[in-house]
Amino acid sequence: MVLLRVLIKPFLNFSPVLQAAGLMVFACLVFSMMGGIIRYVSDSGMPVFQVVFLRNVAGILFFLPWFFQAGLGVLKTDRIGAFGLRSMLGFASMLSWFYAVSVLPLADAVALNFTAPIFGTILAIVVLHEVVGIRRGVAMIVGFIGAMIILRPGLTELSVGSYSAIFSAITMAGSMTMVKLLSRTESTAAMVALNQILIIPMSLVPAIFVWQTPTIEQLIAILVIGLLATAGHLSFTKAYTLADASIVMPFDFFRLIFSALIGFIFFMQEPDLFTYIGAAIIFASSIYIAIREARVSNAQRKEILAQTKAETRSGPAK
Repeated sequence: MVLLRVLIKPFLNFSPVLQAAGLMVFACLVFSMMGGIIRYVSDSGMPVFQVVFLRNVAGILFFLPWFFQAGLGVLKTDRIGAFGLRSMLGFASMLSWFYAVSVLPLADAVALNFTAPIFGTILAIVVLHEVVGIRRGVAMIVGFIGAMIILRPGLTELSVGSYSAIFSAITMAGSMTMVKLLSRTESTAAMVALNQILIIPMSLVPAIFVWQTPTIEQLIAILVIGLLATAGHLSFTKAYTLADASIVMPFDFFRLIFSALIGFIFFMQEPDLFTYIGAAIIFASSIYIAIREARVSNAQRKEILAQTKAETRSGPAK
């Protein structure tokens, strides 16, 4: 822990925006590496349910030093219901994502995963009753067109893996909505740790029915997945607490670059041109949605602040 603090101390001297950018690029790298190892473990014969369960167990192991230092009291929360919902969405997203990575080229899975902000906007309309303007509506349609370019329904056979990647994006959007709500009162580490703790029993039940005794190589790979997942989620969550989504989100495109490289080098995967074109369209629409959301949020904050000041000034006169 002391060595880690020494290594990251110079990084803490950077501005919050640069820290957020660095954390996001790092998260993209480790998530891409994790995708490659998930593919390796799946190819070795381990069922996806078992991979998900062991990945969360391994993730908790890397939180043990933090637990010993801070105590289990840091996990105490009055919002266990919100955590439970976030964990259920996270489990569904993780399971469908692991399956998609195990059967699709890594770059294709990541490209379809970029639709998460689009589904996040749809959830905001349906669940939070947000009013979406014409420009954000058009951006959503453009993003959908990008997904269709990758999937090419009618021209290529739609696989279960493609549907799984899209379902993962939908549930991820729901999970990130919960993260935004929880981050107002909960710490980053607590959100990541408690999420994994709650997912363990959810993933254990289906894993029991497909359980296979893992090999030493598989166990080592699972430990690495747990380490990368923990580091990636901590970096990803912290990045969004340091800067607005409109600043952080563009760096998420590094996931496609890193995943394409890993897929090509280790699995001889060569995504076609349609994957890159569709991913670029989806990503552009996602960035626009994030920028619009940030501007609307800032305008609302300014309006609330102006109203508060006006009420403060008029208070003594009453």
